[in-house]
Amino acid sequence: MAKSKTLIGCLGVLVIGIIIVGLAVSGTYNSLVKLDQSVQSQWAQVENAYQRRADLIPNLVETVKGAAAFEKDTFTAVTEARAKVGQIQVDQSIVNNPDAFAKFQEAQDGLSSALSRLLVVVEKYPELKATQNFRDLQVQLEGTENRITVERQRYNETAQAFNTKRNTFPTVLIAGLFGAKFKDKAYFKAQAGAETAPKVQF
Repeated sequence: MAKSKTLIGCLGVLVIGIIIVGLAVSGTYNSLVKLDQSVQSQWAQVENAYQRRADLIPNLVETVKGAAAFEKDTFTAVTEARAKVGQIQVDQSIVNNPDAFAKFQEAQDGLSSALSRLLVVVEKYPELKATQNFRDLQVQLEGTENRITVERQRYNETAQAFNTKRNTFPTVLIAGLFGAKFKDKAYFKAQAGAETAPKVQF
């Protein structure tokens, strides 16, 4: 009789322990899912901002082409950079793949650089800068570039929140149980050479 009471007591403690561990694991899992969804949502906002820029580029190039027909190298560079961005297959899994994420960022940085060269070309054509169509496109493009910067910053913040939670103890153990589902998220980084101030010459 005493043995059966002890056995029942041990079994009860074991069941309670399993319930507590199960609740802890499910709570941690649910918080990781919530943070992962925040990262995915913010990633979608980054993609939207980049898509808006890609949609504006053909109109901008066509507007500038009319006034600066002989600047073919610049137009070709912008067109090729936009095509390179379009060749990269992007889906939600990119945030879990640092190599694919780096290729995406490199292509976007190349497009930003080509657009900068296009806007430098425009400086040579004051009559182009005076047209309402070009001014409207330039304002939209500048606004889009600002949105991209904001959305990248917000993405990095949500990725940091996820990575911090994922790598704290005991969450790191629980995340490890689910393998690739809860990998660290990649971050946007500054373009290479951004730490060097540009040289200004007068």
